[in-house]
Amino acid sequence: MLDIDLHSHSTHSDGLLMPAELVARAFAQGVKTYALTDHDELSGLNEARQAAETHGMKFVSGVEISVSWATDTLHIVGLNFDPKHADIVGGLRHVRAGRHRRAERIAADLQRSGIEGALNGAQRYARNPDLLSRTHFARYLVEQGIVKDTASAFKRYLTAGKPGYVEHQWATLTQAVGWIIAAGGVAVIAHPGRYKLNNRERETLLGEFRDLGGAGVEVVTGSHTVAEYATWARYAQRYGLTASAGSDFHGPGESYLDLGKLPDLPYGLTPVWQSFDLA
Repeated sequence: MLDIDLHSHSTHSDGLLMPAELVARAFAQGVKTYALTDHDELSGLNEARQAAETHGMKFVSGVEISVSWATDTLHIVGLNFDPKHADIVGGLRHVRAGRHRRAERIAADLQRSGIEGALNGAQRYARNPDLLSRTHFARYLVEQGIVKDTASAFKRYLTAGKPGYVEHQWATLTQAVGWIIAAGGVAVIAHPGRYKLNNRERETLLGEFRDLGGAGVEVVTGSHTVAEYATWARYAQRYGLTASAGSDFHGPGESYLDLGKLPDLPYGLTPVWQSFDLA
């Protein structure tokens, strides 16, 4: 098992645990190098860093940026950057500004499907009012007994073509990668196996990402099968990208993989963390 986890979420975006609680859980399960990567948000990093120092862990600053690319929504993880740099702080502020408008449209769509009170219900689950997400709506749908779990909520209501899905213009790939690089960090494509891209689209994305200065791709992640580990290992090697690993942990009972449960990277890959100065 890897003792590194470079993708997880706290209550500062759509996770269930506070940053210090996440770090404590990671430490208890053998993680030695940890990154908090909340969606479009940096406010949990100080608490997580302090907790990591208390446990004697190495901490990596992180964020997961929402990106509109072609007709898809992608996520780009930024790692090991200066969280006070003006470019990334300002860029993320702009991204967050559109989230509430999207939430209102999601609630209106759900109401047309006969689901009342979704906006207020989702807001009860969002400790950070600036980061109201589809996950918070999913938890409300579970609470109301409309679906059995959050995965079912996404499948039935909150993905493309379903009653509660709303198209939204996020950051561009150029912007997201640029903000991360300007802040001294490395950009990584998050859980690439989740995106409904054909082979040509995958290759276009990877080439564009690399040419913009993108550094890595998540190979081992809670969203990938064992077969997908091998697939994305080949893509990483073909495009000269480093390999990252992260559970994408959101909370107990809601995640495919827990903190501290990541298998080793496939043989022959260069780990993204090899370039980090974490002494």
